[in-house]
Amino acid sequence: MNLLFQLFFDFFKIGLFSIGGGYAIIPAIRDQVVILRQWITYQEFTDIITISQMTPGPLAVNTSTFVGMRVGGLAGALLATVGCIFMGVVITVGLYKLFSKYSYSAYFKEMLKGLKSASLGLIASAAAIILALAFFGSENIKLSALNMSSVIICMTALILVRKTKLNPIVIMILCGMMNLISLI
Repeated sequence: MNLLFQLFFDFFKIGLFSIGGGYAIIPAIRDQVVILRQWITYQEFTDIITISQMTPGPLAVNTSTFVGMRVGGLAGALLATVGCIFMGVVITVGLYKLFSKYSYSAYFKEMLKGLKSASLGLIASAAAIILALAFFGSENIKLSALNMSSVIICMTALILVRKTKLNPIVIMILCGMMNLISLI
């Protein structure tokens, strides 16, 4: 199958079956591009997720664009991005129509509660993947592979976000500088 078509189709599936968006989509993208297709390594995936968080736009769109660019150049970036967002747009329009019609239904409200819980589980799974990759360099958690500078930087960022009103971009720059200093 043509690589560009494969990029479009794989990200189309990711967009179609990824309920929860954002962080919830990370395991689906990882499974497809790192484990199944082996288009990129775990380290490249972690780097792409990091860059996607620092650039404007939704995480899933940015990630699909970066992966598409890495694998198929500009055409790959365009096709992966369109594939990722196409069904989201179609589904969103359909859900808007449903929500407009049934928003007062008790059954509809209960269904939304279930979807919120599922989204939380997907986000927690993505957080576990990102933590393992950041702290241990892979999803295989071995205490001997623990990167203490990453733990310290993560805790510093967490404290700064929770206790100060610093802009997240400033916090990311500070943490990046902390890691550079740790290498010296």
